[in-house]
Amino acid sequence: MVKAIVGANWGDEGKGKITDLLAETSDVVVRFQGGANAGHTIINDYGRFALHILPSGIFYPHITNVVGNGVALDAAKLVAELKDITGQGVPAPNLIVSERAQLLMPYHVLQDGYEEERLGGKAFGSTKSGIAPFYSDKYAKTGIQVCDLFDEDRLWDRLSRAVELKNVLFEHLYHKPALDIKALYDQLLGYREMLRPYVGDAVSFLHNALAQDKTVLLEGQLGSMKDPDLGIFPMTTSSHTLAGYGCVGAPVPPAAVKDVICVTKAYSSSVGSNTEPFVSELLGAEGDELRRRGGDKGEFGATTGRPRRVGWFDTVATKYGCMVQGATQVALTCLDVLGYLDEIKVCVGYEIDGEVTDQFPTTPRLMKAKPVFETLPGWKSDIRGITDYDALPAGAKSYVEFLEKRIGVPVKIVSTGPERHETTFRK
Repeated sequence: MVKAIVGANWGDEGKGKITDLLAETSDVVVRFQGGANAGHTIINDYGRFALHILPSGIFYPHITNVVGNGVALDAAKLVAELKDITGQGVPAPNLIVSERAQLLMPYHVLQDGYEEERLGGKAFGSTKSGIAPFYSDKYAKTGIQVCDLFDEDRLWDRLSRAVELKNVLFEHLYHKPALDIKALYDQLLGYREMLRPYVGDAVSFLHNALAQDKTVLLEGQLGSMKDPDLGIFPMTTSSHTLAGYGCVGAPVPPAAVKDVICVTKAYSSSVGSNTEPFVSELLGAEGDELRRRGGDKGEFGATTGRPRRVGWFDTVATKYGCMVQGATQVALTCLDVLGYLDEIKVCVGYEIDGEVTDQFPTTPRLMKAKPVFETLPGWKSDIRGITDYDALPAGAKSYVEFLEKRIGVPVKIVSTGPERHETTFRK
């Protein structure tokens, strides 16, 4: 059976914690898309970790962790993460890197930075991790697969073709130095040796695991709003953030996906450009206070360290995000963060051109949207670490039930703190 753990919103919802939690009773965890441009923060008995490439099942010795073919594989960062976790006492994980995954190249990172520089005030607020150039090359069929590293003639040929194109772009559009193909080739051979112990046939492994009735978790990066087809295009990422893409990026058969767990915070947060539409945003001193209290060490990006934009829970965006993910259940994180508030607002509609809607619009209309709020009473108490849902204050339970009714998907997991077992399960 396959369970997908994906984001309902803009990313940063707490998917790493939920994956780490559910991995305890699973067999395989697969990262199926994205790259090192976003991170999953996990707190467990070993300490606090920000993972960028490694799947969030790496803290369990019984889990096989898979970096799927849909991932933008930054080999150097993958190996650095492995050294980091084992250096903190985590046993060496069981890891398979798909031989079909493609390599995020140094020139992708350069191009990402050059393009943001060229765009100036119209830049997308990229993390400059090379993600957009990587996926552009993948779909233009100029990318380099992991398996190419083990065929030197093929590797040189593919690299030559890619560098020829990049040098035209770098020299004549960006007015930057040309790439040194020999240096890049030698670097790739270094990647080969770093990856050699982990490279394998992930496709056959996953299909065999499912034939043996193993439980497979698909771990998504970012969230519904960042999907290039169904999100707030063009202010999105460049890989598909939806559970359905796990059938390609892992890959697993569509019929095997039985459970889609959509993760959302009890309030809204987003790392991105201030030009992105974020309807329920909370500004000023109130926003600063929520940002300071949020997450486990405040609302700052696990990869970039950038302050996250924060706001009230947005039922319009979350209902839509759960719909396009095909959510079967919701995991609500960071409920404990809101315990300081007398009242809590919830965005229940958008006013666009004088009309109120609860349907999530396309980007041009979204840019004009104004929030319509309902105000609920707070519970004014510290609920961190409560593991029995029935032991929560009445106000906290009423808040959860209000959100559940609005988004139309059962909220089955409620997180009351950043650590693995600071969690309640609803029947």
